[in-house]
Amino acid sequence: MIRTWARVGVRAGAAHARRAFVFVLPGLWVLGVVAWELCRPTSGQLLQLLAAAPAIACAGTGRRQCVLLGGVCALLALVPFGTVEPGTGLGTRMMTCGAILAVIGASYLTAGRRLRLVRELERTREIAVAAQRVVLRPLPRRIDGVLLAADHLSASEGAEVGGDLYEVVGTRHGVRAVIGDVRGHGLEAIGTVAAMLGSFREVVHDEPELGDVLRRLERSHQRHLRERAEEGQLPGGGGESVGRLAEEFVTLLLLQVARDGSVTALNCGHPWPYRVACQAVAPVAPAEPMPPLGLFPLPDELAAVRCGRLRPGEGLFLHTDGAADARDAAGEFFPLAQELRSSVEAAAAPCGPSPAGVVGEVREALLRHAGGRLTDDVALLMLSNDRVRVPAQSAGTPPTGVRLPR
Repeated sequence: MIRTWARVGVRAGAAHARRAFVFVLPGLWVLGVVAWELCRPTSGQLLQLLAAAPAIACAGTGRRQCVLLGGVCALLALVPFGTVEPGTGLGTRMMTCGAILAVIGASYLTAGRRLRLVRELERTREIAVAAQRVVLRPLPRRIDGVLLAADHLSASEGAEVGGDLYEVVGTRHGVRAVIGDVRGHGLEAIGTVAAMLGSFREVVHDEPELGDVLRRLERSHQRHLRERAEEGQLPGGGGESVGRLAEEFVTLLLLQVARDGSVTALNCGHPWPYRVACQAVAPVAPAEPMPPLGLFPLPDELAAVRCGRLRPGEGLFLHTDGAADARDAAGEFFPLAQELRSSVEAAAAPCGPSPAGVVGEVREALLRHAGGRLTDDVALLMLSNDRVRVPAQSAGTPPTGVRLPR
């Protein structure tokens, strides 16, 4: 937390320094030109450089500063500095003043258009962020005794949603989570992500078994692809679009955390999670994953795989391929397991590592490793059992406050 505050403070200080420099730069330009003319008079020829000051002011600060500074420059252009040749000084000063006024007008109009475009861009970004958060909505901090933390990094600049998906829902069957990776990345995969998440949020409450949830997701995925093919959204169009349906697959990992902490899962071509304890990180690989959803039909029997039990304070760290496949400038892969262990140690607490701290530390390490340039979307999700352990009652001893019938 202290390091996060320090980074925020450094960024804020740098932004204030840049704004201050841009604000004083036009004034420094004017003072430099006037000082040079006073020291080494050029009969007003050097004063023509004053026309650049309003343009600098409009580009860096705003239209009010542009007009104010432009007026000052226009007046300075009319002031004779040093010795002036007879018959030529006044004409030169008038031409310089006219040029400055022309620059003021053009810069004022340009700055106004730029401000309108900036406002439209900010409004468009607000709408895009709101729409994307509906698709990949922020998770609550806690669901039915399970602490949650998640983060998503899109490979498309300016986008918050890409080809990765995650969701956690509390149901009467337990806390159910899904994490997946749609073929492709960035904005082109948002449609499939929205279809899969919408289906999961609906069926996860109805189906008592994870296998039935997965079958419903498969049907939703196939229906979504058929609709895309009919609308011509798949590459090729027509018959070629139908042929490309088999190439549009999704890797999925379904998890269920029961009230007693037992974990069951179904894996369709997705990386298995890591089990996170106080000072230990171990990969969970109870069985071979099935093929990704959409490549082949699901088998007739879909029995959920048991992944052990989460004791209070223990958790599961889920991720997509983009985290493990991220490379640095030298082509080295991101050491996910090593960084996860370091993050668990940094986020250690008496009741277990904080999911938000672990996810935040892994995110920062990933961005440092990749230099801020990702070639694939990344999704990070951590669930931690925060249920209080209740001491077992001894046999034949009634709970406190309960009277036995006489």
